[in-house]
Amino acid sequence: MNRRVFITGYGVITAIGNDVKENFASLRDREHGFRRLEFLDTLHREDIYCCEVKESDAALCRRAGVPDNAAYTRTTLLGLIAVKEAIASAGLSREEVSESGLISATTAGGIRELETHFQELQSHATTGDFLAFLDTVDPGQHTERLAEALNIKQYLATVSTACSSAANSLIFGARLIRNGLADRMICGGAESLSKVTINGFNALMILDRGHCKPFDRNRCGLNLGEGAAYIVLEAEEIVLRSGRKAIAELNGYANVNEAFHQTASSPEGAGALKAMRKCLDMAGIPPSAVDYINAHGTGTENNDLSEGLAMQTLFANGTPPFSSTKPYTGHTTSAAGSVEAAFCLIAFEQDVIYPNLNFNLPIQELGIRPVTELKTKANLKTILSNSLGFGGSATSLLFTKC
Repeated sequence: MNRRVFITGYGVITAIGNDVKENFASLRDREHGFRRLEFLDTLHREDIYCCEVKESDAALCRRAGVPDNAAYTRTTLLGLIAVKEAIASAGLSREEVSESGLISATTAGGIRELETHFQELQSHATTGDFLAFLDTVDPGQHTERLAEALNIKQYLATVSTACSSAANSLIFGARLIRNGLADRMICGGAESLSKVTINGFNALMILDRGHCKPFDRNRCGLNLGEGAAYIVLEAEEIVLRSGRKAIAELNGYANVNEAFHQTASSPEGAGALKAMRKCLDMAGIPPSAVDYINAHGTGTENNDLSEGLAMQTLFANGTPPFSSTKPYTGHTTSAAGSVEAAFCLIAFEQDVIYPNLNFNLPIQELGIRPVTELKTKANLKTILSNSLGFGGSATSLLFTKC
């Protein structure tokens, strides 16, 4: 079986907006979310700025439509807001939602809440707020809570492959549909900022204390962010039967592991190159047919040179317009693949290519440079999106406009 997979709805929340409309306005107007942390209590609040969603947990509960005493982690709240927007965007009924499968990506899960209540756990407390969160902090429980809130009773899975997680959730769902194992899947990812994440990336010495500069010669690290995005995938016959209008087709995807290093890509970009090449091969289109690349583009020395070399090699006859949106949202880690997939769908609907903020000088080893101004009337038909993760994971998705 080889069924076609279409996208009929999506939702997103990041530091630059609480829904699709707000995110597009920020992308269009070059409004980024890089600022001093307000809601995460950390010793690094004054020296490590991030891209934090501009809502308290209580405000997120109200936005998600759940009580603030129900022990929802911030990661799950972000996910619930985005997934509800995706469902509304697709126009799914309650019955259709219940019959859908759900694949959600997260790596940290509820680690933020574990940090908050760690002293209670350490002291073997028999009372306290932590008890309410005991069964909500691991990544799998994040997906279970989403499914419970949405009354989804079909296929459930959680993906944790670091920064390629959410992109891989889309591949997972698409494969189930293509092979006749599901008709509709809701796929994406969510991640909140936490001390573990900030301290971990800080220990790796890959955080930029200023605003990140992907693909710039003077880049010196990434900015962390938080957010969530979910996408409704449906089999072609289901879309036709329902009369829904598809936004795009997910007609190419690939995930590879180059097994080069625990936290770095190979210098020549072997993993990214193979993922992009396999993705295009699956879709049956040549490199020249790609209209825009949403690059992983973290702003680190390693990633941008490695990914840039991979793009330069694959698109030897001319690299299509490309940019990184991470200066807007920060690196949302496990959620990045679906957040940026949502941005690709916005690009289709608005027919724009986003500028790569903070770019000044091209990388000396590269002969390519990103888009630096908003491009309107871009006539986009195909978009390639890359997500590269720790452990050698490299994922590429190809979207074709309907």
